[in-house]
Amino acid sequence: MLKRLVIGRAMRSEELSGTLLPKRLALPIFASDPLSSVAYATQEILLVLTLGGLAYLHFTPWIGAAVVALLTVVVLSYRQVVHAYPSGGGSYTVVSTNLGPSAGLVVGASLLVDYVMTVTVSVASGVDNIISALPSLADYRVLMALGFVALLTAMNLRGVRESGRLFAAPTYLFVGGVLIMIGTGLLRYLLGDTPVAESARYGITPERGDTDLAGPALVMLVLRAFSSGCTALTGVEAISNGVPAFRRPKPKNAASTLAVMGVIAITLFAGVTTLAIVTEVHIAGDACRLTGLTDCGAHAQRTVIAQLAAAVFGGNTSLGFYYVQAATALILILAANTAFNGFPLLASILAEHRYLPRQLHNRGDRLVFSNGVIALAVVAGLLLYGFEARVTSLIHLYILGVFTSFTLSQTGMIRHWNRALRTETDPTSRRLHQLARAINTTGAVVTGLVLVIVLATKFTEGAWLAVLAAVVLWLTMRGIRRYYDRVSAELAVTDPRPESTPPSRVFAIVLVSTLHKPTLRALAYARAFRPDSLEALTVAVDQASLATLRKQWDDFDIQVPLKVLRSPYREITRPAVEYVRSVGRTSPHDVVAVFIPEYVAGHWWENFLHNQSALWLKSRLLFTPGVTVTSVPWQLSSAAHAPRPIGRAPGSTRRGEPPNTP
Repeated sequence: MLKRLVIGRAMRSEELSGTLLPKRLALPIFASDPLSSVAYATQEILLVLTLGGLAYLHFTPWIGAAVVALLTVVVLSYRQVVHAYPSGGGSYTVVSTNLGPSAGLVVGASLLVDYVMTVTVSVASGVDNIISALPSLADYRVLMALGFVALLTAMNLRGVRESGRLFAAPTYLFVGGVLIMIGTGLLRYLLGDTPVAESARYGITPERGDTDLAGPALVMLVLRAFSSGCTALTGVEAISNGVPAFRRPKPKNAASTLAVMGVIAITLFAGVTTLAIVTEVHIAGDACRLTGLTDCGAHAQRTVIAQLAAAVFGGNTSLGFYYVQAATALILILAANTAFNGFPLLASILAEHRYLPRQLHNRGDRLVFSNGVIALAVVAGLLLYGFEARVTSLIHLYILGVFTSFTLSQTGMIRHWNRALRTETDPTSRRLHQLARAINTTGAVVTGLVLVIVLATKFTEGAWLAVLAAVVLWLTMRGIRRYYDRVSAELAVTDPRPESTPPSRVFAIVLVSTLHKPTLRALAYARAFRPDSLEALTVAVDQASLATLRKQWDDFDIQVPLKVLRSPYREITRPAVEYVRSVGRTSPHDVVAVFIPEYVAGHWWENFLHNQSALWLKSRLLFTPGVTVTSVPWQLSSAAHAPRPIGRAPGSTRRGEPPNTP
């Protein structure tokens, strides 16, 4: 009942086409991450530059321009991917097809790690903005973050379309609110009424007391600020991963959505960065580095977006301030939804290719890859708890996987166009292919340089954890693939005749603890198989019980020989298993069939009131060659009143579930 309340009714497989997304819903679902990153990308640039003091903030516009140029190149590059590989999988499919499965697996591992980081950073940043508006909630940071992850999980388990309807409004409200804030702030600036941030009056003490950085130190500071600003590019690849979720024509709709997302993201990022420069926002990683504070320990710095809203709309009690903060917090939290759509889709493709457990390829009641959704939520929740939902602690683990996939994907697309040009003879098509190859070449070079910069500037600050996680995941997926390949080879039918040959002889053994109705049913069931020999087997742990069983056996005239194994040390499982293994078989086609009577209880707590000897015996006998195990259930009266599902879930016929009866 609770499951249906949270998730909704089960959907038939035929209803999958009804879950496909129009562009107006696909934009907030797949683009909420890159759109929301404007709320913290500019802030990350400022936080790094102010490590050297206020003097280095003049690099902000140049770094912002570089991020905008990079975002433009990446969006154009991924439009090529959408058209060339509309089946989904994005970077993983491109790289696997053109650079080989090992390189594709590098992309897969990197993206899976980055999707997890998207959830943690987005939720933590959203919580930060809530605390900026309501500082009294600071003590509940981790609890709020975990609560939001749980809410996102529940909504995504309801289905992509339903989550899209819920998340569409906050995304559009955020975009509208930030555009109004940017427009109002810049208009005031042009009219001579420049808004001023609350932190503009504070100076900033350099972190190491050195205000005269030059040479390599200055270059590293600027590159580190640029790499932090590149968080604005996270999530751009999600649309290329999710092309199958769009309505037809899928590639065209996905490419159009990607273009709209790119235009909006560039506009918002450029506007927020410009407004931060105009209003003279000053922010530091440690409030005690701000000069002019009387009590730095008690001072809570507001986020850049909060300071801009307060400056433009007239203070932190204005309606505009609360609107922008509420919309920002919502979009940042909902930005994690990009990962909740991208991670399960990518995991399902990897599972289909036997790099991840098969369960990740199964659709749940609402036709979403529910196992992937739950796996993402669990890992992200653990990270948020371990890092106390602090953006500054989590941000260094971020974006490394994105640029790994960017670089390899664009390199793979170059090979794709080279292969196409070798066979294409139409002049117009060749020119289009050459233009596309030029775009992807530019993307590969630029994103490759950024990847090197990110590695150089963030590795020692925590990015090594992301690298380690990706390496471990890559090795794990290779191991899973080897396992599945080994099992497939072991189970492959090379000569069907030996397996189709019936057993030479069947030795049936019915396990008995006491004489009751379940025992009689198991004996009758075993007789129905017409085995070559049949006997009952009991393990005697005390003489009184054995005497009672022998008497009942004689009184009811059971025409099956009773084999008694004495166990002075009260063991049951070991003597029974050893006896079954000792049953003489003269041919490899002889089979020992063990029948185990079992209770079926209607309430979970009843299982604790019965010993679980049958379970332990089965677990041991299943590993014994030449032995088959058959459970003979006996339903207790409580089983008749056990709760049953109201509707038949997808796959019920395949699983052999009987039709529901009123």
